[in-house]
Amino acid sequence: MTEFISDKSDARLDIYARMNEPQLKTLYEPKEGLFIAESPMVIMRALDAGYIPESVLTCKEAFTGHGKEVTERIGYEFPDVPVYIGSDEALKEIRGYQLTRGVLCAMKRKPIPEASEILRNMRRVVLLEDIENPGNVGAIFRSAAAMFMDGVLLTWDCSDPLYRRAARVSVGTVFNIPWTYTDMDFELFKEYGFKTMAMALRDEAIPVSDPRLRKEDKLVIIMGNEGYGLKQETIDKCDHTVKIPMAEGVDSLNVAAASAVAFYVLNS
Repeated sequence: MTEFISDKSDARLDIYARMNEPQLKTLYEPKEGLFIAESPMVIMRALDAGYIPESVLTCKEAFTGHGKEVTERIGYEFPDVPVYIGSDEALKEIRGYQLTRGVLCAMKRKPIPEASEILRNMRRVVLLEDIENPGNVGAIFRSAAAMFMDGVLLTWDCSDPLYRRAARVSVGTVFNIPWTYTDMDFELFKEYGFKTMAMALRDEAIPVSDPRLRKEDKLVIIMGNEGYGLKQETIDKCDHTVKIPMAEGVDSLNVAAASAVAFYVLNS
C-alpha cells in the first residue's frame, strides 16, 4: 500500500522524524512498542526473524532501486502495511536518513524471553554489564553471532540492541541471536551449570587462552562498561578473572574488539 508524502509536517512521519527511540519503545505500553530498522540488509534480516513491519519510509530512488527488494517483499507478505514515499523536502530533515541507503522500516517489538530461557540448553553466553554505547552493543552482537556464541544477556543499564545504531552496526545480527535483559544473578548461572569469567585487567587474571577456560562445559563471559570496566563486586563473584595479554604501553582494547578476541579464542 503505497502513499506519497510531500509535507515534512505530515503526521505519518512522526515516528521517523519526531519521536526518539525511548518514546518508540514505550509507544504501546504495556504492550511492546516499535523500533526503526534501517538499510535493506538490516530490514530483511528482521523480516527473516519474524519481526512485523508497521510502516516503511523510502524515497523515489530507493523505491525503484536498492530498496526495491524490501518494499516488494513487504508489499507481498504484508499488503496492508503502508509504504511511504517521501519527497526530498519531506525527508531532508529526518536525522540520519541519508545514512540508511534510502529506506527505514518501523517494526513491532517482540516480547523478550526470561534469562532462564536464554541459559537453558546453551553453553557459551556473553553478559554485558552497563555497556552504554549502542555501537559497541551492536558490534558485540555481530562478534557473538560470528564466533558461535549461543546468546547475549544485558544488564538493565545497557543500550537497547534494537536501537537504530546498534542494529545497523550489528548488520542485523541482533535479530539472529537470542538475547534478553537480566540482573547480575550468579545463583541463576549456577542453577543452569554455568561458570563465570570476568574480563578484567587485573594482575591475578589468567590469559584468555588458558586451556582451563575452554574446558569449561558452560561459560558466561562478562564484559564491562566502556569507561570503568566491570564492577569490583562482579569480579569478586566470578569463577575466573581473565585478560587479553597486550603489548607494553597498551592498557586495553575497546570492549567490542575485546569481545571478538575472547569469543574466537574460547570457541576455537
